[in-house]
Amino acid sequence: MESLEILALICAILGIVGSIVPALPGPPLSWLGLMFIYFAESTGRNGDPMSGQFLLVWLVMVVLVSIIDFILPGRFTAMLGGHKEASTGATLGLFAGVFFSPIGMLGGALLGAFIGELMVNKDGFAAALKAAIGAFIGFIATTGIKLICSCVLMYYIVDYIW
Repeated sequence: MESLEILALICAILGIVGSIVPALPGPPLSWLGLMFIYFAESTGRNGDPMSGQFLLVWLVMVVLVSIIDFILPGRFTAMLGGHKEASTGATLGLFAGVFFSPIGMLGGALLGAFIGELMVNKDGFAAALKAAIGAFIGFIATTGIKLICSCVLMYYIVDYIW
């Protein structure tokens, strides 16, 4: 296995982790791994190297996923009457929950969104909970989209290596 292929695998793994952990840009890291495969001129199952067109199509997909990741959580939060603080709280809660388990991450995101919204929403507990649920749904949706994108890119990276 070539050094570029090893770098590609590392980027793919970090991309999957980054799809869940907000500090890492998951899909862009996965796409970087795909680019390493392109420059390594590894061949896929059919024996052909990756085309530049394939690489560019996935670049567009990764950019779209990144834009969706930026917009969607705020939209879900706003749809249910929330503020930016609920989305920020969801992210901070996720960071805190990372140290506990996947359940801690989800619970931390929901609790963080609730606390963030409760700090600015003067309409009470029920309104803050509703907004927190919106922030949480947005977070889960974008995490799923990023995870799917990174897993598909991991599949292609592995396919081109072996």
